[in-house]
Amino acid sequence: MSKILVTGSTGFIGKRLIYQLLEDGHEVYALSRIRGVGLGSLKHPNLHVLWGDLKDPSTMDPFPNDIDVAYYLIHSMAENINNLLQVEGNTAQNFIDALDKTNCKQIIYLGGIVNKQGELSEHLQSRLNVESVLKKTKASLTVLRASIIIGAGSASFEIIRDLVEKLPFMVAPRWVESHCQPIAIFDVLYYLSHAALKTEMYGKIYDIGGPEVMTFKEVLLRYASFRKLKRYILNVSFMTPKLSSYWLVFITSVRYTLCSYLVDSMKYDSCCVNTSIQEVLPHNCISYEESLKRAFLKISQNEVMSTWMDSWLIDANSPDINKYIEVPQEGCLKDKQVMPISLPREEVISRVWSIGGKNGWYGLNWAWKLRGLFDKFVGGTGLNRGRRHPTEIEVGDSIDFWRVVKADRESGHLILYAEMKLPGEAWLEFKIEGDNLLQNAIFRPKGLFGRAYWYAMLPFHFFIFKKMARSLAQKLST
Repeated sequence: MSKILVTGSTGFIGKRLIYQLLEDGHEVYALSRIRGVGLGSLKHPNLHVLWGDLKDPSTMDPFPNDIDVAYYLIHSMAENINNLLQVEGNTAQNFIDALDKTNCKQIIYLGGIVNKQGELSEHLQSRLNVESVLKKTKASLTVLRASIIIGAGSASFEIIRDLVEKLPFMVAPRWVESHCQPIAIFDVLYYLSHAALKTEMYGKIYDIGGPEVMTFKEVLLRYASFRKLKRYILNVSFMTPKLSSYWLVFITSVRYTLCSYLVDSMKYDSCCVNTSIQEVLPHNCISYEESLKRAFLKISQNEVMSTWMDSWLIDANSPDINKYIEVPQEGCLKDKQVMPISLPREEVISRVWSIGGKNGWYGLNWAWKLRGLFDKFVGGTGLNRGRRHPTEIEVGDSIDFWRVVKADRESGHLILYAEMKLPGEAWLEFKIEGDNLLQNAIFRPKGLFGRAYWYAMLPFHFFIFKKMARSLAQKLST
């Protein structure tokens, strides 16, 4: 049994990799950026959670000395930062500074395929820079470079899904003619897990991709064919990457910063050139269509373990869940609803645990959608992130533009923290006490503008929050 460290443990790939490594019999140490946030329902006697934000070494728990392998799965593309290259480079340096104090033998890094040297997007430059930083460690480095990853919950899959499902006709930029080599998350996890302690792969760089090379336009049209949808795409030359990012952000659930980095990278081909991984890890990757089948099977069975949205956007300067669980009372503006319960207690809890996503917000959904659209306009996450599961909630889940910071179903206590763009901080709390549902909306304003925002929203709050509390606690009128 090997001891393995996984960074990016709450992300789309990290959480799935941890599950795979545990299934393979390894002892896993998962590094979580937000202190107090575990891995949800993923429990195992060989799973240990370490806390620490690699951007700030002072927050970090020490790594165990006898680590055998460390996976580096961290990126900052979803965050609104000014210098991606520098931030990601510094983060990688902090990682190897901590790791070099251990006896780690191997680092495995998942990066992006680079077909063109020289001028690259900021995202691809940063991926290459992280590689160069990780090479400085005393442990051997194995790099796996992938094209777009297809799986229920991946950013690439969700963008494809949103575009094709929502738009019968698309006016697309020239980058849709760039080539890529989609790979299923199933195959990515195979390569990642089987590369551990494989000495032939020490100090090597490999490209990994599915069996088919296609343009991004073909990716969209083949998805449409799989879903039996008629879709038309017109290529135009005037649509710049920046304009494309704005276009994507209003159609898809992906926030602007991530859209911007992804679109900028789509100008370049991302196809496997170095296929030597087949010599050390022979493996037949599944087709693009098969990867879509598996993704929709997971969605239909409500078995999406992780999504790109699992990455927290909250204050990196206070990476402690307790800051968000302890809802402030002083210096805050509040809307408090106390609603008598006329339903069985468990039914009320089930309603609370089902809010958001396709289930909506129990009244005046148009107002919530309008607020989500405004959030998109100002660079926020918007309302269409949805939720991982229609009825289950775990701490760390995203629900539209909220983040779950407490979810105690037994006591009927749920606390959400706002990740929308606001002149302050906001919480939405639900709690069952006796025969009443307590619903609290708390806003801690930042300056005069924050207070002005709250009072401007009061007329909407009056109807929205009262309607929501009544719909959650009492029988719906027929």
